[in-house]
Amino acid sequence: MQNFDYMTPTRLVFGENAIEKLPEVMATIGKKVLLTYGGGSIKKIGLYDRVKGLLKDFEITELSDIQPNPKYAPSVLDGVRLCKENHIDVILSVGGGSVLDCSKAIAAGAKYDGDPWDLISYKVKAQAALPIVDILTLAATGSEYDCGGVISRTETNDKIGYVDPLLYPVCSFLDPRYTFSVSKKQTAAGCADAMNHIIEQYFCEDSTLLNDGFCEAGLKSLMQNAKACLENPEDYRARAEMMFACTLGCNGIYSLGNSPSGWPCHGIEHALSAYYDITHGEGLAIITPRWMRHILNERTIDRFVKYGVNVFGIDATLPKQEIAEKAIDATYSFFESINIPMHLREVGIGEERIDEMAHHIAVNEGLENAYVPLTEQDIREILVASL
Repeated sequence: MQNFDYMTPTRLVFGENAIEKLPEVMATIGKKVLLTYGGGSIKKIGLYDRVKGLLKDFEITELSDIQPNPKYAPSVLDGVRLCKENHIDVILSVGGGSVLDCSKAIAAGAKYDGDPWDLISYKVKAQAALPIVDILTLAATGSEYDCGGVISRTETNDKIGYVDPLLYPVCSFLDPRYTFSVSKKQTAAGCADAMNHIIEQYFCEDSTLLNDGFCEAGLKSLMQNAKACLENPEDYRARAEMMFACTLGCNGIYSLGNSPSGWPCHGIEHALSAYYDITHGEGLAIITPRWMRHILNERTIDRFVKYGVNVFGIDATLPKQEIAEKAIDATYSFFESINIPMHLREVGIGEERIDEMAHHIAVNEGLENAYVPLTEQDIREILVASL
C-alpha cells in the first residue's frame, strides 16, 4: 500500500431543495458574486430564477455561454476580466462540469496579474484563488468534489488538466432533480466519463482490496443506474445514486494507497476533444475498450480477470484469457447498449490527423509513465483501432 497525503475540504449539500442553504453559505464568503453558467438550460428548468431569488441581497455579475470542453478564450479570459473589474468575492458556478472547470480557472486567474495560461500550463504556481461554490445540474465529471478542471485552448489544440489544491469548491449543492432534464445523450456520456474515472484508478500496479471493492461497486452502480435514468429520466433514486457515484469518481477516494495509473485514456481523449471538440464521455467510451485490448498481456491479465469476475459476473472458472477478453467485450457492449457511438468516424474523426494527434499526445501527456507505458506508436495503434 502506497503512502498518501489526502484532504477533501469541500462541503457537500445533497438532496431535494439543497439550495435552500445557498444564502447562508454565500453570506459567509462575500456579497459580490460572479454567476457562471452555460447555454441557458438553467433558465429552462427555473433554476436561474430560483438562484437569483435566493441571492436577491447580493451583487451579481454574470458570465454565460460557457461551452462544453470549456475554452480559455473567450470564457476564462472574460471571467477573469469580470472578476477584476467588479471586485468579485466569490464565484457561483451553476451547471455541469464544464462550467465548474472554467470557473476554477477563472478563480485562480482572478488573483494573478499575468496571463492566466501561465497557471493552467503550470508555468507559474497560483498563490491565491477566489472561493467557488457550485450548484450541479449534470452528473459526470466529479469536478464538484475535486480541485481540478480541464481547459481547452483552441488555437494550439491544447486541452490541459489544471489541478491545484486552491481550487476545491467551498461548497457543492447536489439536487438530483436538476438532472431530470439532462438529455439521454448527455446522461450516457456522463456515465461513461465517471466510469472511466474509476477504470483509470482501478487499472494500476499496486492496489488494495478495499479500493478494488470501492471501484467495482462504483462501476456496477453507474451501469445499473444509468440504464434506469435512461428508461425513466425522473427516477429520483437512480438519478441520486448516479450523481453521488459521479461525485466520488474523481477526487481520489477510490485510489488512496494505490500506485498511480497515469490516466492514459484521458490523456488520449484530451487530444480528440481538443482537435475535434467532441463530447468527452463519448470519446472516453470509444477509447477505453481499445486501450484495454492493447494493454492486455501476461502482466496485466490478472487485473482484467478480477475486473471481469467482480464487475460483470463472468464465470471465474473459465480460462484467464477468455475471462479478460469477455470483460473487454462487456465494457464495449455496455457503452453500446446506452447508445454511445463506439467509433471515431461516428463522431466526425477520420484518419487524417491520427499521426498528428498521436505525436501531440506522446509529447504532452506523459503516457510513458502510465500503468502500461505507451509510446507514440502504441497511441497511434489505439487511435487507429478506434476508427
